[in-house]
Amino acid sequence: MEISQISESLQRDAVWVVFLNVLLQQAGLPVPAVPTLLLAGSLAVSSGQFAAILAAAILASVIADWMWYLAGRAFGYRVLSGLCKLSINPGSCVSQTEERFVRWGLGSLVVAKFIPGFSTVAPPIAGSLRMALPGFLLAAAAGAALWAGLALGVGWVLRREVQSVIRALDEKAGSVLLVFAGFAAIWLGWKLWQKYRFRQWSAVPHITPPELLAALAGEQPPLLLDLRGPSMVAEAGPIAGAVVAEHDRLLEAVSHWPRNQPIVTLCACPEDAGAVQAARRLLAEGYLSVRPLRGGYEAWLAAGQATD
Repeated sequence: MEISQISESLQRDAVWVVFLNVLLQQAGLPVPAVPTLLLAGSLAVSSGQFAAILAAAILASVIADWMWYLAGRAFGYRVLSGLCKLSINPGSCVSQTEERFVRWGLGSLVVAKFIPGFSTVAPPIAGSLRMALPGFLLAAAAGAALWAGLALGVGWVLRREVQSVIRALDEKAGSVLLVFAGFAAIWLGWKLWQKYRFRQWSAVPHITPPELLAALAGEQPPLLLDLRGPSMVAEAGPIAGAVVAEHDRLLEAVSHWPRNQPIVTLCACPEDAGAVQAARRLLAEGYLSVRPLRGGYEAWLAAGQATD
């Protein structure tokens, strides 16, 4: 289908096209919605049509967010862990996003659509933390209205420019596809390079669960820092003897601990990403012995260690 035909289809069924596009994107599929919103805004011929398209975008976004909210409420941290594992860059850990969500509250849902990555994890975090559903839906709707309204408004204000771009793209569709394919290849290569760099960066000495258990039973037990997110700690319970810490307040958690005493960091992140990041930061701050727990929280449970 040519770009002009897509434009005609959107002009004919703008409400349904926008609804499905936004719903699929907010559900987690790699289907960008902003270009569709820009084009739909440029094609709106009346304030009534503009309002209908905006309402469709808000409704689709709220439905998708509500589905993620219910998933988070039903399955808790397992949904967040799954989302984290889907990331091509394990260094972006859900628990750090969760900390910021807890700190900002409902306001984070209003701006979530403008923050890449955060838009997907915010609704299940809200569900896992048992946020009141009316407040969640209101904040999600407000955020969707700002996000979709801005894209539609820019498309309407720049409607002549948008239509000129569409005509130009239609005339050179083959070249445009090659350019987009090139950019996609560069983006994927960059992400894979980041993944490789992270694995090189995370090559720090770890401690295994048996070694940690032996150290905890010794004369000089290490300080165990629990870097799991608040929803996981609330659902699964705290780890006996561990200090719950946040990445943004890491130094506060160890301020009482001598720099020559051992520290072990633990998280529930793919490839121990959060624990490695915390360990490197503490080593840079002058703490002499900081090691991430290999396998994180799952390895701790597999070793037969429960939470309180």
